[in-house]
Amino acid sequence: MGTVGSQGLVNGDFERRRALLDRVQRSAIDHVFVADHISFHTGLGMDGIVNAATLTGMVPDTKVFIGVYLLALRHPVTVARQLASLAESAPGRIILGVGIGGEDRHEMEICGVDPARRGLQTNHSLKALRGLLSGSPFSYDCEFFSFENALILPAPSITIPIIIGGRSDAAIRRTALYGDGWLGLWCSPKRYASVLDQIDQIAADNDQGERDWMHGIQVWAGVARSKSEARGYVAKGMEAMYRVPFEKFEKYSPYGTPAEVAEALMPYAEQGCQIFNIAVRTSSDEACVDAMSEISERMKQAFPGVEVKAGSAE
Repeated sequence: MGTVGSQGLVNGDFERRRALLDRVQRSAIDHVFVADHISFHTGLGMDGIVNAATLTGMVPDTKVFIGVYLLALRHPVTVARQLASLAESAPGRIILGVGIGGEDRHEMEICGVDPARRGLQTNHSLKALRGLLSGSPFSYDCEFFSFENALILPAPSITIPIIIGGRSDAAIRRTALYGDGWLGLWCSPKRYASVLDQIDQIAADNDQGERDWMHGIQVWAGVARSKSEARGYVAKGMEAMYRVPFEKFEKYSPYGTPAEVAEALMPYAEQGCQIFNIAVRTSSDEACVDAMSEISERMKQAFPGVEVKAGSAE
């Protein structure tokens, strides 16, 4: 039930990446996950669908979680084509996580998206994407885009699950109305359980019918022999990414030995979390995969249905 958080899976020398993926294949890690940004803070970026396509080609029997994809920054027709193409070569191996971003408002602005309205635009894009991936002609008209009789064939032979990320009330409602599950982040186990209850209630209130939810969580973690060393790894990684002090995230970002990290995450599994996207920071990419494998083994011994994923951070 898990994924791993090694930047080396998507960056750098091809042969080194292949070696890391071989290491993942031999581990207890279930899938890999990749992040998505156009131009984050100082220009950092990574295209989630492009990286997913590369990874599925390099490791033909591995699933890839794209999370979270900034759907509002793209036109839904082109995204539908990309996903349909990817599904042809990797049927049943893609999970699409969708979020609205926002830590860097400039990233939205340079793509022509109003940061204040990106949530509403994402809602429309999700509804359009569902229709476009149905395999039938589909039309949509809203204030953000309009198209008639778009047809994307072949449609994915296996439906691509769409997992919604975010902590706001709007994200929770978005999950209940348009998603197949919630991807939590930076929340306590108690809050996590409360959100799952909210999602069930909103779905029921809106006649969504019975749902086979696929809920997950995305976390950063530091791994080392000592707490202080582990904290240093994850603090450095998060501060470089988000440009804010680690203390803002610390209570939601476990660090220590693999056993200590697994123990800190198990309460989420107890509350119904099925997928763990864990961005581990430690001494090397190889050590990251090994640490993730141990975390995954420990968690699956306690919760056999859980999936642990490895990959790049959001």
